[in-house]
Amino acid sequence: MVTLAASSPFIWILAGEASGDVLGARLIHALRARNPNIRFAGVGGPRMAAEGLESLFPMRDLAVMGLVEILPRVRQLSRRLDQAVADIAAQRPDMVITIDSPGFALRLLRRIEAMGILRVHYVAPQVWAWRQKRVRKFPGLWDELLCLLPFEKEFFGRHGLKTRFVGHPVLQSGACDGDAARFRARYGVAKNAHVLVLMPGSRRSEVPRLLPVFGQMLALLKARMPDVVPVVPVSPVVAATVEQAVRNWPVRPIVVTDIHDKHDAFAAAGAALTKSGTSTLELALAGVPMAVTYRVNPLTAFMARRLIHVPYVAMVNLLAGRQVVPELLQQDCAPEVLARAVQTLFENPAVAQAQKDAFATVLHGLEGPGGALPADAAAGAVLDLLASRGL
Repeated sequence: MVTLAASSPFIWILAGEASGDVLGARLIHALRARNPNIRFAGVGGPRMAAEGLESLFPMRDLAVMGLVEILPRVRQLSRRLDQAVADIAAQRPDMVITIDSPGFALRLLRRIEAMGILRVHYVAPQVWAWRQKRVRKFPGLWDELLCLLPFEKEFFGRHGLKTRFVGHPVLQSGACDGDAARFRARYGVAKNAHVLVLMPGSRRSEVPRLLPVFGQMLALLKARMPDVVPVVPVSPVVAATVEQAVRNWPVRPIVVTDIHDKHDAFAAAGAALTKSGTSTLELALAGVPMAVTYRVNPLTAFMARRLIHVPYVAMVNLLAGRQVVPELLQQDCAPEVLARAVQTLFENPAVAQAQKDAFATVLHGLEGPGGALPADAAAGAVLDLLASRGL
C-alpha cells in the first residue's frame, strides 16, 4: 500500500504589529495542525518566532501609526517594502498572507499582483469607519479577505470583494482564563487592593502619548484611593519604552509582558483604562469594567474627525450600537477626567455591572461560523484557497 505524502505548500506571511503577531502565530499553529508540511517565511514578532518563523526584518520597524507620526519613517518603511517584495520574488511562495497593518500590507499586495501568487489579507481594513471611498481601490488586491466582524462581510460584498467572516480571535485569547489569586500572590498585592489595568497601546508611536497622562492621573487617584495598584500589560516591542516612562510615576506600576500575567491581572482588576482597539474586547471578555481613552497629534485628530463616519471609536460601543463604556478622547484624555472615570468604575457597582451585562451580548455576536475557533476558521479558508490551485 502506497501512502501519499501531504502537500507542502509554501506560505509567506507578514504581521506588522503585536496584535497581528498573535493572529499570525495562531494561524501558523492551526495550519500546521492540519498539515505539518506547510513551510513559512515572512515577517513577524516573537509569537510567530515561537512557531518557527524566521523574520526577514524586525517587525517593530513597521509598528507605527498616525498621519503625522509616520512621516519621519517613510524612507525606512519604503526600504522595508522593497525588501519584502524582493524576498517574495526570490522565494516564489504559493501564497502571501498579510495581517492587518493596511498601510504597509496593502501596498505589498499591490506590488506583487503581477507575480500571480495567491494573496490573502487577514483583518479587514476599517474603511467602513472612515474614508469609505478607499474601498474602490481594493479590487485586485487579494484573492480572499478574512474578516473578524460580522458586518464586514456584507460591507465588502456590496463592493464585489470576496470576503469570509472567520470570527473574532479575541474569543480564543484566553483573556477570561486568568487567576486573580495567583496574580496577587506573585506580585505581593493585598487581597483588598484596587487593581487598575492601564493599557497604553502596542505601538512605539502611541505609547509616549498616553503614558504621561496616565502617570498624572495616578497622582490624583492615589490621593483618593491610596490602595490603588496599577498594572501595565505591554508587548515586548514597547516594554523598554514603558519601563523608562514609568520610573518616576507617583505609584510604581507592575509592568507585565507575559500573556498569562496579563490575563491574571485582568482577573484581579476592578477597572481598566485602555486605548481604543482590540484591547476593549479583551477586557470585555475578561469582564473588566473600563473607560477608553486616546490621544494623537492634534493635526492627526483634526484630519480624522473630518474622515470618520462611525459614532464610536471603542469596538465594544460600535458593536453594541450604543455607548457602553465612556470614550475620553483628545481633550478629555486629561488626568482629572480619567481619574474621575476610574474612581466611578471602582466605587459604583451598578455602573460596572451594566458594562458587564452589555459585554456578553457583544461577544456572542463575534462567534465564528459553525462555532469554529477563529484561527481554525481562518486556516480552513487558507487551505480551501490553496486547494483551489491544486496545492
